[in-house]
Amino acid sequence: MFETLSEKITAAIKLLSNKSRISEKDIQVALTEIRRALLEADVNFKVVKKIQSDITEKILGQDLIKTVSPGQQIVKIFHDELTKLLGDESKSLKKGNQKPSSILVVGLQGSGKTTTVAKIGKYLKDQGDKVLLAAGDLKRPGAIEQITTLGDQVGVSTHSELNETDPIKLAKTALKKAEVENFDWLIFDTAGRIQIDDDLMSELTSIYKALMPTEIILVVDAMTGQESVDVAQQFMLSVPLSGIILTKMDGDARGGAALSIVSMTNLPIFFIGVGEKIENLDVFHPDRLAGRILGMGDVVSLVEKAQQSIDESQIADMEKKLRSSTFTLDDFLIQIEQLRKMGPMSQVLEMIPGMNSISKNMPTGDMAEKDLKHVEAIVLSMTPKERNKPEIIGGSRRKRIARGSGTQPADVNRLLNQFSQMKKMMKQLGKGGKLPGMPF
Repeated sequence: MFETLSEKITAAIKLLSNKSRISEKDIQVALTEIRRALLEADVNFKVVKKIQSDITEKILGQDLIKTVSPGQQIVKIFHDELTKLLGDESKSLKKGNQKPSSILVVGLQGSGKTTTVAKIGKYLKDQGDKVLLAAGDLKRPGAIEQITTLGDQVGVSTHSELNETDPIKLAKTALKKAEVENFDWLIFDTAGRIQIDDDLMSELTSIYKALMPTEIILVVDAMTGQESVDVAQQFMLSVPLSGIILTKMDGDARGGAALSIVSMTNLPIFFIGVGEKIENLDVFHPDRLAGRILGMGDVVSLVEKAQQSIDESQIADMEKKLRSSTFTLDDFLIQIEQLRKMGPMSQVLEMIPGMNSISKNMPTGDMAEKDLKHVEAIVLSMTPKERNKPEIIGGSRRKRIARGSGTQPADVNRLLNQFSQMKKMMKQLGKGGKLPGMPF
């Protein structure tokens, strides 16, 4: 997420943080680099101009030129300004005074709107609420079936009418059903707009009046950059948007949408979509995203993902086995599966402070997933005895395992060596030792 932007901004800040004393010229050079990085990330030029002005004022206002060690203060100033730009604090969906509360979901075609409807449904269901998804996209073939399938997948109810052609009537019947069956939330999907069309926007206004929703959420593809601002402003002419969901944040989005849309529309970002799976919807935290852009990681989100994905009793058992040197390759397989539950490796790594620079030389994304699959295939090609006592694996066994896993004997040997080294290090730590080359 924002790898290029993060790399360039942290490089610019390093120009200042590496110096014990800085001049006003040093500050201007660094800010010029930051400005260039933001513009290349497709951030709106008005937003870039404002953040550059605000940061300059803060830095000079705190008289950092005379400060002996200004680096950390500069990072904090930039972090605070980015957080402010992104909306200061996270915003949650608010229920109305009466049941059901309703959410009208709008957006351009291809933004991931219908999948996002199901993701919101899962999120609210996980909060303990009773949710109804309504298939209001009557223009796209397959949209009704998609909502029904996704609803079944996440375990929430759906409402659809195959013969209905009027989304306003559908909105009214869906709302009535939600009221009668005592749902907490009605989430209404709408037809994706290919472009801003007067007739379609008029239809959207009528749906809004029929539902009088608690929240009206615009789904925006983060890869559209600052064009997302124009899209939001056009939708705001027809319906009173209450917030944004940015999708495809796991792709090669340059950052323009996230860094422009809040400042230019005054709309909060509720969630960000970080993958195609239904569970890949994260609550948006401005301060955490600012930290990730600055290469500071996001330890809080990392811990939250671990708590949601990993069985604590299994982790405790693994730790005991590691420290007592009874950790086997079967246990290693379980550990890999736990790690994969946390999401793509690239996303996990960027949450670890300092890993943004190191991870450039590590396989991420599809490559990392491919590597993990190879490891699993190798271990699964072993007999139970071999997984329990890998030291018995000789040349002929390596060849057989390689054939069974579709890899090379060298790959099998590399995994066995890495596993052996890991066990030795953990045994040393278990005895109160320290890792080689580490000062603690």
